[in-house]
Amino acid sequence: MTSPLVSIIVLNFNGKHFLDENLSSLMNQTYTPLEVILVDNASEDGSIEYVQEHFPKVRIVVNGKNTGFPANNLGIQASTGDYIMLLNNDTVVDSHMVEESVKELVKDNQIGMGAVKILSMGQANILDSIGINIYPDGMSRQRGRLEEDIGQYDRVEELLIPSGCAAFYKKEMLNEVGLLDEDFFAYCEDTDLGFRGRLAGWKTISIPSARVYHHYSGSFNKVSPFKAFLVERNHLWFAIKCFPPTMLLALPFYTFYRFAVQIYALLTGQGMGGKFVEEQSSLALIAILVRAYCSAFAKLPTMLKKRKTIQRSRKVTTREIKAWFKKYRITAKDLTMTG
Repeated sequence: MTSPLVSIIVLNFNGKHFLDENLSSLMNQTYTPLEVILVDNASEDGSIEYVQEHFPKVRIVVNGKNTGFPANNLGIQASTGDYIMLLNNDTVVDSHMVEESVKELVKDNQIGMGAVKILSMGQANILDSIGINIYPDGMSRQRGRLEEDIGQYDRVEELLIPSGCAAFYKKEMLNEVGLLDEDFFAYCEDTDLGFRGRLAGWKTISIPSARVYHHYSGSFNKVSPFKAFLVERNHLWFAIKCFPPTMLLALPFYTFYRFAVQIYALLTGQGMGGKFVEEQSSLALIAILVRAYCSAFAKLPTMLKKRKTIQRSRKVTTREIKAWFKKYRITAKDLTMTG
């Protein structure tokens, strides 16, 4: 049987300092056939010239302006692979990563997505993630985030969705459900894409033998005000587009509870909220929330139009969707207490 072509897409914005170790690790893969595409998001640090000189085998797609994470769409459209991998530029991959991934992805035609094991750079025994779980208001958290890797996730199994930091997607699935939502700019767009794949009946599997090492938040500061704005706005857009009606009705109650947990964390100086207030201020956080929700509701007609298209082609029942949230359950405290 002919091995499927894999296209790896690396998105870059002023990340020249990451590119040597990232692209070198991709050039060292044991798997063929393989193509590597760098999508450059209007970098001004000489990234393009550096790649042209040092990695001539890498195809470069130049984006005229920084359009955020959805610029990966340009790479997907330029790719010719049967499987597409989205990979952050602030990563290094194991030499067998693609080989191990393809071995599992081809076992079932309904596998549309693969979540590799992402480990923390410099702390190879600490998990960054292996997949993503979702709270019932649309907020998401990396599965296994900051846990010590003692083999607890070393089994190939079905997951909810992969993390866009290092995720495999079957091209056939992308042709069916569409690409990353370009309105999001950054954060939650991988949640949105993965969930649309699940709604269309595709499966996600974990691939723990495929390893990637990640500098967490290499592109945004962990407590960046812009990141906080995007996450709070985009999770709502995702839910509006993808949740069944009964879950949308319950969403405000889950959000209010999450806010209550976050307020407690702020008052006690815990979690990411505590760190944010320590570096910024409580008023700055309130202003971000107000701005995020105003921005979210300003595009409500657009998101409702997208919702109509997604729900029309949904192949799973509301009962099945609710079962996912029960099986891959996370709490408001999970979201609040870790980065």
